[in-house]
Amino acid sequence: MSQPDQSGVLATVHASPPRRYFACGVLFLLGGALIYTALTQPPALHWLAFLLVLGALALWLGANLWRATELGIVLTQTDLRDTAGTLLARMDEISHVDRGALAMKPANGFTLVLTARHGRGWVPGLWWRVGRRVGVGGVTAAGQAKFMAEQIALRLNGRDG
Repeated sequence: MSQPDQSGVLATVHASPPRRYFACGVLFLLGGALIYTALTQPPALHWLAFLLVLGALALWLGANLWRATELGIVLTQTDLRDTAGTLLARMDEISHVDRGALAMKPANGFTLVLTARHGRGWVPGLWWRVGRRVGVGGVTAAGQAKFMAEQIALRLNGRDG
């Protein structure tokens, strides 16, 4: 097990810059293409409205993804938080870590199964929480997420063993 640094942080996960640029770029291009198509080749009114709304939604999601991926996720001895201070899970609430190839998890990430239910939460590209599951990953660096999952699993084994 690795030792915490001066601030008590055991591991951190941040967005991978190439993945961040790619994901945001795809959303911005999609939104722009939908709006461009709607305005240059106007279809029937209901399709025009649909394309404009969908294009605006893609642009909005791209902007939210860009802002959200400026954050990171931090593991300490007691909890898992994002760098904005939002608590994802306390260590004593984590039942186990799902990180296998067939696990329902975000890309380049892992899923935590908790003992208690929490409210829903979502930071695009970094984490989501639904019921007793917390998913970490998306546009994150694979090595950092793997290291964090291993640190959590080691601490769970030490706690249970």
